[in-house]
Amino acid sequence: SVRVVLSYRGETYSPAYIQGISGSAFRIGGICPCAPTCACAMSTQDLIQTLGYDMEHLSLCEEGMDPAQEVHRVIARVKDDIRAGRPAIVWHAFTWAEWDVVCGFDDETHQFRGQGSYVGLGEYATADQGRMATCGAICPPIGAILVGDKTDRYDARAAEIAALQEAVAHAHSIQNVSKLDGKEWVVLYGLACYNRWIRDFEADPPCLPTMGDRYCFGVNRSTHRAAAGFVRELAAHYPEARAPLERAAPCFEAEADALNEAAEILFPGWELPQDVNREMNDRAAVLLRTARDNYARGIAEIEGALRALGVSADQRESTACSS
Repeated sequence: SVRVVLSYRGETYSPAYIQGISGSAFRIGGICPCAPTCACAMSTQDLIQTLGYDMEHLSLCEEGMDPAQEVHRVIARVKDDIRAGRPAIVWHAFTWAEWDVVCGFDDETHQFRGQGSYVGLGEYATADQGRMATCGAICPPIGAILVGDKTDRYDARAAEIAALQEAVAHAHSIQNVSKLDGKEWVVLYGLACYNRWIRDFEADPPCLPTMGDRYCFGVNRSTHRAAAGFVRELAAHYPEARAPLERAAPCFEAEADALNEAAEILFPGWELPQDVNREMNDRAAVLLRTARDNYARGIAEIEGALRALGVSADQRESTACSS
């Protein structure tokens, strides 16, 4: 959504570049249904500001707010921006608990018009203007983001190096690892997450893959493929780090290929399996190990790229973003 709105302003960022700068290209958490959203490196608001733009977040979930009442205020502000020729970013406008782009409205039908990540690439999507306030059963009604003027020169080098440092830190995260012997399930990140995911499918008796597995496969096979495009773009701009960055790209592509193959085995037609299957789980575990090993190789090459750039691979890592 950020990329689409900024492209309307004349920016030419590729999808892979936005996935890389935001950190999404390198994240893996859970494994659980909320992990792709909650295990992010930065919030959507932070991404906009990182890229040098002002923004205003119109929340519907602050303490004491009644979303059904406050939504009219947010709708009015979104319409004002559209009248001024500025598309808005609206939570749960057309998809389910995702950021969507709203670029038009129809007051006769009380609908917004725009696009979301999985509502088709043909005609504009349409939905009731108040739909953003109706996601309470899934998640808080986060509201809308209005992207303002460009306020700063984007410091690409600083942001790109920070994204690479964050990727390395996330991959080696030990958050919650010490709690694994406890009775409660905990979310893991990076390689630790991959390792437990593999063990889950190797377990005896075999486990039944869940919606959390399916969703994480679906998201990570796409975002981690973007990592290859991101490091290739950086390789063209950093001659001293070109070799390790170019070696990292096929690692992330191989990771995404393995995740895609495992997803097709476990969820043909995206249907959840109804019965446990030892052979199917074993094949998935082998593919997950292949994905994990390629992810580790890609991260190791990024560490080499950072050394070539003369910067430390160490950076305090954030494992979850705020809404």
